[in-house]
Amino acid sequence: MPLPIPPILSYALRRLIQSIPVVILIMIGTFLLLKLAPGDTVDALVGDMGGADAAFIERLRAEYGLDQPVWVQLWRYMVKLASFDFGWSFVYEQPVATVLLDRLGNTLLLMATSLSLAFTIGVALGAIAARRVYSLTDNVISTLGLIFYATPSFFLSLMMMLVFSVKLGWLPVGGIKTIAGFYTGWDHVLDVARHLVMPTAALSLIYLSFYLRLMRASVLEVADLDYVRTAKAKGAGEARLMFHHIMRNALLPVVTLLGLQFSTVLGGSVVVETIFTLPGLGQLAYQSVVQRDMNTLMGIIFLCAIIVVIVNFVTDLLYARLDSRIELK
Repeated sequence: MPLPIPPILSYALRRLIQSIPVVILIMIGTFLLLKLAPGDTVDALVGDMGGADAAFIERLRAEYGLDQPVWVQLWRYMVKLASFDFGWSFVYEQPVATVLLDRLGNTLLLMATSLSLAFTIGVALGAIAARRVYSLTDNVISTLGLIFYATPSFFLSLMMMLVFSVKLGWLPVGGIKTIAGFYTGWDHVLDVARHLVMPTAALSLIYLSFYLRLMRASVLEVADLDYVRTAKAKGAGEARLMFHHIMRNALLPVVTLLGLQFSTVLGGSVVVETIFTLPGLGQLAYQSVVQRDMNTLMGIIFLCAIIVVIVNFVTDLLYARLDSRIELK
């Protein structure tokens, strides 16, 4: 008799199968949208060369396959993508996969630190504000959250750069490491951390306000439920009441928002990485759009789609772990 498949494995397989057509539709839609945009790779290359005659331009388009109908180009690209062949970057003169892997780590590091700080601090401040509702503490925390929410990331980034780099000289202006430092070991780790302080702060402060406001509202809602009042009537202490009875259920909508916002953080990293010249996927996406490097841009979109699918899957698992009533079906 065959052994039953564990629920978690069965759920993972179903989610994997369901995500395949989603990723395919994203890639097809993105490919067609990019084809509607004016200009292509050959136009960008000819512009960098200062111009060329029509015959040379036609030869380039034939060499890159851009003289074919759009549906033929789409079919050829999707066939290559099925074997995880992202093509060749005509701007960087190397395979797209190599270009992406060189920058993926920096973006994931920036996103992980930013989301971790935003989630942790936002949840903590939201819970504190809810337990001291309508007090001075609540007003100060809520006002700060509103300020962070209303401040554009590019303005926050530029102000941080002006204060902490130009005026005070405490932090490096940009980049991911000191080029002439040649640091190794812990010195290298500290050097990278110093370069990530301002980009992480600029990206996390905006999303912190989302978690703060949502956590405050969620704690206030859960605190009025019958089971919380029953636990309080039975003599449960303030700490046990908060961490054991309120926080676990109050975190459910916040965890959902964490999974949904992962894709928006990818978009926000484009601005932050460009301002701080971080060699990540965000800056690479911006440069690929400007230089019409379609293969690289499509590779970034594919990679981001896979990352978002994985994060949403992990979020669902965490959601089920927090609420035992939820089954993975």
